[in-house]
Amino acid sequence: MNVLVLAAHPDDAEIGMGGTISLLASQGHEVLICDLTDGSPTPRGDRESRVREAAAALACLQPAGGRPVRRVMLDLPNRTLTHTIESRHKVAGVIRAHQASVLFIPHWEDAHPDHVAATRIGEDARFDAKLTKIAMPGPPGHGSVGPPIYPKWVFYYDVSHLRRIARPDLCIDITGHERKKQASVRAYRSQFGPWDDNGLAFAAGDPKAGPPADPGKLVSSDFPERLLAYAQVWGSTIGVAFAEPFFTREPVGLRGLSCLAP
Repeated sequence: MNVLVLAAHPDDAEIGMGGTISLLASQGHEVLICDLTDGSPTPRGDRESRVREAAAALACLQPAGGRPVRRVMLDLPNRTLTHTIESRHKVAGVIRAHQASVLFIPHWEDAHPDHVAATRIGEDARFDAKLTKIAMPGPPGHGSVGPPIYPKWVFYYDVSHLRRIARPDLCIDITGHERKKQASVRAYRSQFGPWDDNGLAFAAGDPKAGPPADPGKLVSSDFPERLLAYAQVWGSTIGVAFAEPFFTREPVGLRGLSCLAP
């Protein structure tokens, strides 16, 4: 399947569903992350560092086998991301170019206005992408946009700034991919601690890499560890080591029970 993950900022996709992204790619699905903004301005870092960190995070998510995860970054404004026809059509162009059949977008309840805007943009872009007799802009790096398409499934991932306990509709077992998720978040050094390349390799499970140096006392330096604990909590709810929560607005169709986790 062609899977598109929409994120308001670089690091949102990794925080919310980095393990699932790596898992799906390892299973042979074509996974594309679309960052709507470059994440700048930001208290730490700038555009160049955020772009560089996004590339490093992408490298951390790559599975040992299967398909490579890809990434595209749009030029919508950080901090003032707005649900407009222009933003909808830019995302619709990405949906068409990728011919996405599955769409992941941020949960609709969030304290961050950019995340809420990303949800609305993604929902409406899904509809716009199927419209005939209307041209959509192509995403960066794509020479042409594909034919109209309507992604059949939409799932929402949790990257909320609200202090709430989520009540997911389903959880995906990411056991075996949890360290890739953690390393991908660590790759955003300006946000979560300045680990070096050796530290990132160690976090991703490379047996040849040594322990990382002390990342320093940044406000969010322990965030990747807390994310792993969060994944353990959701794993415990479905009887596995690590999982990520997801939500739906529409029924999910099953052809039987064989797809359910044991």
